Amino acid sequence: MGITSVIVAFAMFKAMSTVGLADEFTLLENNCMQSIATSAGYMTSPLIASLAAYMIITDSVVPWHVTIMWMTSIAILGVLFAFPLKRRFINDEQHAFPEGRAAGIVMDALHTSGASAGLFKAKILITSAIGAGVLEFFKQKDILTDLGVAFLKVPDALEAWFYHLVGWTPKILGTPLPELTVSLEPDHVMVAAGGLMGIRTGVSLLIGAVLNYCILAPLVIQYGDIFGVVDDGGVLTFGFRRITTWALWGGVAMMTTASLFAFLSKPQMIFSAFAGLLSRNKTKEDCLKHIELPISVFAICILLVGSAVVALAYYYFGVSIWLGILAIPLVFLFSIIAAHSTALTSITPTGALGKLTQLTFAGLSPSMTTNIITASITGEVAGNASNLMMDIKPGYMLGGKPRHQAIGHVLGIFAGAAVCVPVFYFAFLKGDPQGLISEQYPMPAATVWKAVAEILTRGLSELPPTALYAAAIGGAIGVLFEVLKLITKGRFPISAVGMGLAFVIPFTTCFAMFFGSFLFWVASKMWKKKESMGYRVFVENLEPICAGVIAGGALMGIAAAIYAVAAG
Repeated sequence: MGITSVIVAFAMFKAMSTVGLADEFTLLENNCMQSIATSAGYMTSPLIASLAAYMIITDSVVPWHVTIMWMTSIAILGVLFAFPLKRRFINDEQHAFPEGRAAGIVMDALHTSGASAGLFKAKILITSAIGAGVLEFFKQKDILTDLGVAFLKVPDALEAWFYHLVGWTPKILGTPLPELTVSLEPDHVMVAAGGLMGIRTGVSLLIGAVLNYCILAPLVIQYGDIFGVVDDGGVLTFGFRRITTWALWGGVAMMTTASLFAFLSKPQMIFSAFAGLLSRNKTKEDCLKHIELPISVFAICILLVGSAVVALAYYYFGVSIWLGILAIPLVFLFSIIAAHSTALTSITPTGALGKLTQLTFAGLSPSMTTNIITASITGEVAGNASNLMMDIKPGYMLGGKPRHQAIGHVLGIFAGAAVCVPVFYFAFLKGDPQGLISEQYPMPAATVWKAVAEILTRGLSELPPTALYAAAIGGAIGVLFEVLKLITKGRFPISAVGMGLAFVIPFTTCFAMFFGSFLFWVASKMWKKKESMGYRVFVENLEPICAGVIAGGALMGIAAAIYAVAAG
C-alpha cells in the first residue's frame, strides 16, 4: 500500500501538471498522500477479520453506522498510541522500519532523479492493472452473457476441458479432485499475491495444500469425520467449506503455536521496548521537538476515545464495561511490543497479539462475542498503531511535520471507512453473514478468529477425535519448525505459518500463490544484470507489477459483484 500509493500519486499529479490541471507535485505532498492512502487501506482489516468473525458467530448483520463508528474509533485510538511511541522508536532510537524506509527512498528517488524513473514505475503498475482488469472482465459469465459474448469467457478450471474430453475425473481415495478443491484456476490476482510473498512462503503454502487436500482430507473423508452434503442430483459433495470445517483446527493450531513461539522466543525485544519507552535520553536533543504534537493532547484524547470504544463495545456488542476498560491498558502494552517488532523487522505480530487477548479474556468471560470484540480492540489497535508508525518513518526522513501526518492519518481513517464499509456490505456481505466465507473469498483471518473463539469458549469436547489429533500435531509442528528456524538462524526453508494457512484456504488459491512466487523467483535467477530490461521490469519492479495486477483484478471483481447485485 505505501509504495503503491507513492507511485500512483506521483504519476497522477505528474500527468495533471503536464496538462495544466495541477501544480507540480512536491515531495512532502507525496508523503501526505501516502499517509492518507495507507491509513485508509488499514481500515479494511476489521472487516475481513474480527467483525466478519463476529457476524458469522452471531449470524447477524452489524448495522452500517455501528460498523463505521466502531472501525473509526479503534483506528483513531491506534493513531493516538502511534504518535507518542514515534518519539521513542523513530526520533530517539532511529529504528529502521524497513518498509517505511523503502517508501521514503522511493519518494526521494522519484522527486530527485527526474521524472523518467517515476514514470517507468507508474507505467508498469498501470499496464499491469489494465491487463489484470481486462482478464478479470473476461472471467465474468453474467456480464459476458448479457453482452452476448459468453463464448469469450475464460474457463473457471483450466483442466475441465481435459476431463470432459476423456470422460473421466481423477479421484483420491474415491473423492473427485474438484471436490477436494484441487484444480487449476486462472486466478491472476492470487498469482500476483504470491509474487509479493516470496518463494519460501509460496513453497510452504504448496506443501501445506498438498498435505491437507491430497492426503489428509481424502483419508478423513473415508474415515467419516468430514461430512458431505447431497446435492439436487443425489450426488454426495464436499468442497472447501466441508473440508475446512475439519482442517482449520490443525492449521490454526500450527499458525498459533508458531506465531506465539516466534513472538515469545525473543524476550529481549519485549524488555527493551519497555525500557526504551520509560527511559528517555535526556542528553539527546530532539530536532523535531518544536513540531511534535504535545503528549498532553494524546493523553486527553486517548482517555476520550478509549471511553468511546468501551461504550460502543458495551451498547452494541454486549461487552461488560470492566472487560472493555481492561482492554485499553492491554492496547498500550501490546502497541509497544508490536511497534518494536515492526521497527526491527517490518513484521507486526497482530495475529499473535490477538490470540493472546482471546486467551486472556476466555478465562474472564465464556462469551464468544466478548472474546472476539475485546481481541478486536487490542489486536486491531496495536496493529494499526505499529503499522502507522511504518508510514511516519518516511515523513521523518523527508522532513514532514508529525502534526500534518496525524491529520492525514485521521483523514485517511474517515476516507477509508466511507469507501470500504459500503463495498463490504454491498459486494461481499449481501445480508448473509454465513456467506462471507466461500471458495471465492475464503477470508482466512475471519476463519482463524472464529475458530480460536470457539476453541477457547466452547471447549474441545464437540470436536471429532481426529480434529483434536490434528490440532495437537499441528501445534507441535508449529513449535518444531520455529525451533528449527531459530537453530538455523532463519535458514530453515519452510514457514509454519504459511503451511498452516494452507489448511484454511482452498488448494486452488494456494497453488496460484505458489506459482506466482515461483515465477518471480525464476525471473530473479534469469535476469541478474541490473542494466537488462528483464531485471528492470521483473526484478527491480516486482512490487509495482504485483500491486497493479492485484488492484486491477480486485477493482474489476468488485465492479462485477456490484453489477451482479444490481442486475439481480
